[in-house]
Amino acid sequence: MALITEKRTMDYSLFIAVFLVSSSVALAAERPHVVFILADDFGWNDVGYHNSEISTPNLDKLSAAGVRLENYYVQPLCTPSRNQLMTGRYQIHTGMQHQIIWPCQPYCVPLDEKLLPQWMKEAGYATHMVGKWHLGMYKKDCLPTRRGFDTYFGYLLGAEDYFTHVHCAAISALNLTRCALDLREGEEVATEYKGVYSTELFSQRASSIIKTHNSSKPLFLYVALQAVHDPLQVPERYVAPYSFIKDHNRRLYAGMVSAMDEAVGNITLALQRGGLWDNTVLVFSTDNGGQTRSGGSNWPLRGRKWSLWEGGIRGVGFVASPLLKRPGAVSRQLIHVSDWLPTLVGLAGGSTNGTKPLDGFDVWNTISNGLPSPRLELLHNIDPLYVDIAPCPGTGRPVTLAQAVSGGSRADFGFNVSIHAAIRSSNWKLLTGYPGCDVWFPRPGHNSSGSGPSRADPLKSVMLFDVEKDPEERHDLSATFPAVVEYLLGRLQQHQKSALPINFPDEDPRCDPGPTGAWGPWA
Repeated sequence: MALITEKRTMDYSLFIAVFLVSSSVALAAERPHVVFILADDFGWNDVGYHNSEISTPNLDKLSAAGVRLENYYVQPLCTPSRNQLMTGRYQIHTGMQHQIIWPCQPYCVPLDEKLLPQWMKEAGYATHMVGKWHLGMYKKDCLPTRRGFDTYFGYLLGAEDYFTHVHCAAISALNLTRCALDLREGEEVATEYKGVYSTELFSQRASSIIKTHNSSKPLFLYVALQAVHDPLQVPERYVAPYSFIKDHNRRLYAGMVSAMDEAVGNITLALQRGGLWDNTVLVFSTDNGGQTRSGGSNWPLRGRKWSLWEGGIRGVGFVASPLLKRPGAVSRQLIHVSDWLPTLVGLAGGSTNGTKPLDGFDVWNTISNGLPSPRLELLHNIDPLYVDIAPCPGTGRPVTLAQAVSGGSRADFGFNVSIHAAIRSSNWKLLTGYPGCDVWFPRPGHNSSGSGPSRADPLKSVMLFDVEKDPEERHDLSATFPAVVEYLLGRLQQHQKSALPINFPDEDPRCDPGPTGAWGPWA
């Protein structure tokens, strides 16, 4: 009798074990795998489906079968976009509204901010990161592996040599320029990849993660490519098809875009071969507008990287997934990079209740079902310290506010209009202060008149554009619609009241890795 009882107990235990495993697999199947690919400095006019001379067959095919986001906004610089992607909060609410994190600055995204991979991990996801971090690394608590990622392979700073993976930075406190390795496997320095082109290296690592992933557990994979940020480096085979491009920088840049497009294709192929694709949501995004000084193009949009003009902040982006309800659609609904956190956490079955207030919205129904965006307003930024450090064509030097803007530094409706700021509400966009380099850079290869970059009338301290009708920002309507100006200045003032003080510390000379070291935590 005891044997029969024992057998029944074992059978019941086996049943429970099988049930739990089956339930776990079923639950995982309901939650999609999420792959987020972030390009660097990829311009509006640099993707094939925007009629670029650059060929991007993989991006074109993926986006054509997915949903192209044509009213999608990012930040004008690397760190701010990554910050808002990872926190779901405006940079004014993390104290990071000014510039980027430079190599020797001792700060990172505040450690009391809960980042996207931490949310996904809590929802039961395996979390992996490949590529560029650029969210601070002065101490180990700032590293990706301490902020929610199970694994990390990539570089911590903002740019590096694509083949040697060395980053050079001036350390003014020591009056020297230091060149040192910037590549990590987890938290350890990775020394064995010299000579392997970064775009290929990162796509190979991402594909390997996909290949070895246990599909019974949902996957969150963040691939932050180095491409197509300068330096302009690429294997010759990618440049060869672009011999027709006469401009040297543009030709190299085009090759870099082709290498990136191939990388995205290889990552997608790995998902398909691994049997994950049918339950995957893939997001592709740039981090900011193209850098025209390094071959990028945002034509016909005004401005470039570092600016609050559309050329600096309107981003190339799309979602590709068999789970979309309206594949092949083009969305012109207002979407922002901060929206990804609540959207992806929602897809993961998680909840963002009980955290710091988010500025992002869950836009999955907007993307997948074509519903109106819950976002009616978008704060682009408020940065009282802004300086455009790159010369604008025709000036030969960085432009100051006094040189660029008429109207002085008066305060209207409580908001100081000398401050570099921009806000979007419905079809309206208001800019104050100096928004950054304000020229229209001509379409590459089509400047037959030889006129070069063009300017409109002198800038004013307050400018208003109907960006739905005038995405090129050619017609300032501030004098025609004073009530709209008044309302949006009031909104800027309300946002400014909630802003944290800017955190932009002086460099710490202890950052120096020495002649044989590598960039990494020093505090």
